[in-house]
Formats: sequence, C-alpha cells, structure tokens
Amino acid sequence: MDSQLKKLVTAFALSTLFMMYGVKAWTGEIHGRVVCDVCADASIGPEDHALEGAEVAVLCITKSGEVLNYQAFTNSRGIYTVAETMPESDRWDACLARPISSFHEHCTQLGDGSSGVKFSYNHPPGYTHTVRPFVYRPVRVPMYCI
Repeated sequence: MDSQLKKLVTAFALSTLFMMYGVKAWTGEIHGRVVCDVCADASIGPEDHALEGAEVAVLCITKSGEVLNYQAFTNSRGIYTVAETMPESDRWDACLARPISSFHEHCTQLGDGSSGVKFSYNHPPGYTHTVRPFVYRPVRVPMYCI
C-alpha cells in the first residue's frame, strides 16, 4: 500500500472507532425569572413587572466533581438562561442558582426567600430545569399599595 492510502485507511479506522466508542454529548439548560414585587406583598400581581438586566449566578457541580460557575443577565421579559453541552460523564449533578443584583432604579432590595435555590440535575439531555422566580422589592412601597 502506498503511504497516502495507508493514511486514509488509518484515518477512516480511527474515526469509525471514535464514533462507535466515542463520548456521548449531553446538553442541559437552566432558566428562571427575576421580578419586581412593587407592593412588597410577596405575591406576583398586575402591578409587578419583570426586571431586565438583573444578574444571576448559577454554580453547578458535575458528575466528575468539577465546579462550573455561570453568570447570566435577564432579558426584557426578566428571564435568564444558562445552557451547556458537555460529555455525558461530566454532566451537571447539582446546581445552585442565586440572584446577584438588580440594576433597576427602584427595585433593589432582595425579597424574602430569594437568597438562592439548590437543586439536583438528574435529567436527560435536552431537558430544561426551571428555577422559581427571584423577587426584588422597592426600598419604599408606593402609596397605592398601602
């Protein structure tokens, strides 16, 4: 066999082995919302609104023990998303999502019970885990709420 044909056969054999015994990819997604509880009444009502640009940190530990830290910002609908594709053996095992800051001019105080959410992530590839909303409230509640 000439050298060029040997290289071609070797490359084909290696790529076939990799496809047969290769690493399976895994994809996961985490998303949630950040809202302004205008009346600070601990319920989301018509007076409340999404917080655009709020910062959320998501910390995940993988099955292999690696710690991954993600930073996300909310869109105009107050939704943040973190997504990752990795080998199945390194997929997320457990995560912690926590609010970092709100850049809204009035809603800057973190609401009660919004310090963070821990959760296990034992979902199949392509699954989206939804985290409960994080709530900020204003320093001073508007008069129409009282």
